[in-house]
Amino acid sequence: MSSKDDQTLGFYAEEASAYAGRDRLAEHRRIDPFVARLKPGARILELGCGGGQDSEEMLRRGFDVVPTDGSPELARHAELRLGRPVGVLLFEDLEEVATYDGVWAHACLLHAPRPALPGIIDRIHRALRPGGVLYASFKAGEAEGRDGLGRYFNYLSSAELRAAFGIGARWQSLTIDEDTGSGYDRQPTRWLHALAIRSPEP
Repeated sequence: MSSKDDQTLGFYAEEASAYAGRDRLAEHRRIDPFVARLKPGARILELGCGGGQDSEEMLRRGFDVVPTDGSPELARHAELRLGRPVGVLLFEDLEEVATYDGVWAHACLLHAPRPALPGIIDRIHRALRPGGVLYASFKAGEAEGRDGLGRYFNYLSSAELRAAFGIGARWQSLTIDEDTGSGYDRQPTRWLHALAIRSPEP
């Protein structure tokens, strides 16, 4: 199943300038524990970089960041912020193997259809080097659906998210914590934050 939802991508195409240019700070509280598990200069793939704020911060910290987004319009705006190319990449098109020390997926995999999510996490697992780190955040819920802006969300419970990561032996560790906040729609939101480390190869 494709992660390409025309209605969601259409929203980001129309709102790209406002979405990328909004007064959003980098997610320092989540970036800190993520990069703490990486070596200096580690290679990081960002999925769904949006306006590029998180990539900008990780670049500032000296990491080798590869920013990507599924929206060509958002990718162009992120390029203006970052001063470097931003790839246009849908989740199911990730084909690399043992290429990255970290994958940063803040508030993007939440747009993947529920049936497609385990396969997408498989692709991310394959793209990570042994011992590599994945951060991903999701809007919590019990049933998939669309928000008031028409965007698709998979709205997972913590148990469903853990199941999507697959057999535990693939991951040296997997922690999922929950907090409350908001998003672009300014609605109160429960968030799930997953931090996983790929198991070293034997």
